Amino acid sequence: MNYKHIFFDLDHTLWDFERNSSESLDEIFTNWSLHQHGITSAQHFIQCFLRINTSLWDAFDRGTLHHAYIRENRFRLVFEELGVPCHDEHLAIGAYYLQSLPTKKNLLEGAMEILNHLTFLGYELHIITNGFDEIQAQKIASAGISHFFRNVVTFETAKAKKPDPRIFQYALKITQAAVSECMMVGDNWIADIMGAKKVGMDTVYLNPAGLKFDDAPTYDIRHLNELREIL
Repeated sequence: MNYKHIFFDLDHTLWDFERNSSESLDEIFTNWSLHQHGITSAQHFIQCFLRINTSLWDAFDRGTLHHAYIRENRFRLVFEELGVPCHDEHLAIGAYYLQSLPTKKNLLEGAMEILNHLTFLGYELHIITNGFDEIQAQKIASAGISHFFRNVVTFETAKAKKPDPRIFQYALKITQAAVSECMMVGDNWIADIMGAKKVGMDTVYLNPAGLKFDDAPTYDIRHLNELREIL
């Protein structure tokens, strides 16, 4: 297959969401003295947040939650699970998190190397993300990878979110690419892989845990460096 356009998801695929989020959450734990409110450790706080946040985003991908709900309620839900009395401060903490998170620059292992490699080989690289325009642009800039991507397609610009085929169709339209020339690389089975398959696009599932599903991607990899063997 002669691919010309490679579409990447951003969070969890190139940009290390867990590590970057942990840095911001550690700042919150310290700045708000959460240990004084009965939260035993920053690690306990981080683990609880990541679990709840993942669940909320899974619901968003399935179309049962809106972005606004996640923004306004995730820290309230974290504090409730941790048994900390909920007050309006969770909104200020949420605002700080959204301000701090996009400034973090950590990429997944091998991300910079593979982007350099694919650029050298002449592929046109793009992003398809369910994130907000401004925040995703800031993440990409903070990580120093803006120059790799010809287009960044968000749910805001496409008026649709993965796995809705309309966001992939929008990406194909603005890149003027035939679907046979394209490949989608992502870590999310529903949003990235099943979404891209709906429009007939080949897929690479970044699957470090070796998860199994009834269907299959075009390629299944454990590490980004394995793209060298495909492209």
